Amino acid sequence: MTSLPGWRPLALDGALAAVVAVLLTVTVLAVPGAQALDLAAVLVGAASLVAWRRAPLLSLLVATPCMLVLALRVDPGPTAAFPVLLSVFAVVLSGRRLPAALAGAVFLGASLAGNLAAAPDRDPLGILQDTTLLLGWFVAAGVAGTVSRHRQAYLEQAEQRALEAERTREEAARRRAGEERLRIARELHDSLTHSISVIKVQAGVAVHLARKRGDEVPAALLAIQEASGDAMRELRATLEVLRDPEDPGADPASGLDRLDDLVKRACSAGLPATVTVRGERRELPAEVDRAAYRIVQEALTNVTRHAGGGAASVRIDYGGAELVVQVEDDGRATPDEPPVPGVGLTGMRERVTALGGRLLAGPRPEGGFTVRAELPLGDRS
Repeated sequence: MTSLPGWRPLALDGALAAVVAVLLTVTVLAVPGAQALDLAAVLVGAASLVAWRRAPLLSLLVATPCMLVLALRVDPGPTAAFPVLLSVFAVVLSGRRLPAALAGAVFLGASLAGNLAAAPDRDPLGILQDTTLLLGWFVAAGVAGTVSRHRQAYLEQAEQRALEAERTREEAARRRAGEERLRIARELHDSLTHSISVIKVQAGVAVHLARKRGDEVPAALLAIQEASGDAMRELRATLEVLRDPEDPGADPASGLDRLDDLVKRACSAGLPATVTVRGERRELPAEVDRAAYRIVQEALTNVTRHAGGGAASVRIDYGGAELVVQVEDDGRATPDEPPVPGVGLTGMRERVTALGGRLLAGPRPEGGFTVRAELPLGDRS
């Protein structure tokens, strides 16, 4: 019934009960003939207000007889109805109108009958008017409880509608994202798959003819055949992920377990390359493993294209908190004329940044180019 956190509702209800108890005590003490029983009824009835939020029906069942005893014995006036009125409001707010109506009827009826019987010399019309005024207060308490309940239900419905609208927007966004993935998958299949397949078939035919003639197969041709086959494998895996990203069996990327094959292909294509691994090899987080492989792959590709016949060295450092991937070449890049960053370096930087790491890429003072990626190995939440 209340949205106040922690101890605050209980403290507020306790303060309310104390204020009502003091008010009624002062009123009772001002009436001649008040006894200890009357004070006890005041204290118990006021104390019941501590539970008006959490147990409104209990508060009503305690406050009504206590205040009725007080009204019949002392007749302190309308103030005796305060705890009952608040309890009636709370019970109606909780959705139980019948107990509230019965309690109000019992309190008003017994008070009216008691006042008429105890004071025959008083004007019955005046007593009836006082009771009618008190009836208006009870009706107002019930109406206030009903309005508050409807308002609370409206707010809950509005919140539910907002949650439903948010869920609908998320579903629509996921649906659009799925449709876009399927579109990209179709475009990749229709464009890249055909071209790579042609390259792979043509390279295979050339290798077969060379061997059939007894000629030595060029290393570059074997590298093309192997690279095209590897590209087809990764492209098929990528297409599977695009079509069903939640499939745990679809892994689109290679990891450092295929590093030796990657370097071997680079050497077959005419790039002298060496690999140095420091630290104990161990299983890496999947994202780090894929990113490290892609960084080496892109760096070796850049060396082949831009280094002008230079050699490359690949170093993998398995540290306790991070994995360091470094690729250097002794090509023609110089600090005076640094190369313009292209799509490859931008992609590497995005991969490293997404993992919370750092990428350093630039010419070496002694000539050549260095790519160094520091990838954290800690849990990323």
